[in-house]
Amino acid sequence: MAFSKNTTEELLQLMELEALEVNLFRGESRDIGTSRVFGGQVLAQSIIAASRTVDEGTIHSLHSYFLRAGDAEAPIVYDVDRNRDGRSFKSRRVVAIQHGRPIFTLAASFQLEQEGLDHQFEMPQVPMPEELSSESDIPEDRLAKVSPLLRRWFTRTGPFDFRPTRKTDVFNPHPQAPRSNIWFRLNEKIDVPDQMHRALMAYASDFHLVGTATLPHGISFIQDDLLMASLDHGMWFHRPVRVDDWLLYSCDSPSSSGGRGLARGLIYDRQGRLVASTIQEGMIRVGKRPDRRKS
Repeated sequence: MAFSKNTTEELLQLMELEALEVNLFRGESRDIGTSRVFGGQVLAQSIIAASRTVDEGTIHSLHSYFLRAGDAEAPIVYDVDRNRDGRSFKSRRVVAIQHGRPIFTLAASFQLEQEGLDHQFEMPQVPMPEELSSESDIPEDRLAKVSPLLRRWFTRTGPFDFRPTRKTDVFNPHPQAPRSNIWFRLNEKIDVPDQMHRALMAYASDFHLVGTATLPHGISFIQDDLLMASLDHGMWFHRPVRVDDWLLYSCDSPSSSGGRGLARGLIYDRQGRLVASTIQEGMIRVGKRPDRRKS
């Protein structure tokens, strides 16, 4: 696939899966400055694959597992199992496959629009995004101190703008409360169905979440002796959403133990509506140099 230089258009191109057979789709990958396929990409593409087999209804929940690191140079095949088609709810299971092995699994549920009880947690009181700077604003003298791979990560041009309400110095970390609030939005306006907005929000939700579990320990993802990887990802979609307007990702981490960290997130729109909830556990190993050859 020949990707566009426009990162928003490129992201939408990634979601245009090729239909190989009934319930079978193929997707390409985007290099975001890391050595592996970004987990949020596989998650979003799996949502799109599942939704392509659903005639009516919108995704309202998902549970997924990251099994192996993805190869950014190879296509990913998505095999969809139509588990159930009920009157109000439909369930799907997706297996993402590379080189003949599963790298990711997704269980998703879709629902027809219905009326019901309505309540939510209130949005935290935080500065608005217009008052904040982008997390990508890093001085050149600091970029010169990191490896070429990390420098490429920091200087990447991504489709989303992330603006943390509290800046964390990854070059000089110190222990702090396991909580973070980050505004994010797609850099350009898009005209797509709500299903696509939900898939793109899932894509963005894989950024920053498990990293919240490292905050109390004064460590940074740029350390040579730190290995982090997402193990699973759960998400619930509560209300319609647009990812091309500002969303607040409010995250916390209730626990880290046994080489794993747990993080939760609530996503609000700028009007204060709770549009989604997330939860993720990740592997966090300190003091062991990562072996990039292992998955």
